[in-house]
Amino acid sequence: MQKFNEIAEFGKRLMSLESMDNALDLIGKEAKRLVNAERCSIFIVDYEDQMLWTKLSDGIGRIVIGLDSGIVGDTYGKKEPQVVNNPYDDKRFLSHIDKKSGYKTKNMITVPIFNSKQEVMGVIQLLNKSRFDFDEKDVETLTFFANYVSGSLELVLMLEK
Repeated sequence: MQKFNEIAEFGKRLMSLESMDNALDLIGKEAKRLVNAERCSIFIVDYEDQMLWTKLSDGIGRIVIGLDSGIVGDTYGKKEPQVVNNPYDDKRFLSHIDKKSGYKTKNMITVPIFNSKQEVMGVIQLLNKSRFDFDEKDVETLTFFANYVSGSLELVLMLEK
């Protein structure tokens, strides 16, 4: 219950933001805090070009992948969260992104963000939970969080167009 109250307080701060960069930055920082993760990337769906791209990606420049690429693409396609605590053993894992950035992914959770039409408009990806692996409690917290921020994110995306 404590985490849900924290998310509600966060929502008040989010509603005061007008730019996508500021909103994504705040969403990323809060998502990391909620589950004690090192990094967060927020992928936005580009239906026209059939890709997922990040404006926010801790420690690395913009990432662009196909809608069916990697664990994030699988999250988009299946419309459900993914927990991968041994990513290098998972054939969906895009290890070349780690190679490019010099970062070592130890564990990962991805959660879809739905728009008002119940279409996936984005995916939150968190990496490297400190001390433990990601679990069902993290899935529950981040699913609630994604649902909570979806309206604000949808509005910001519409204003950016």
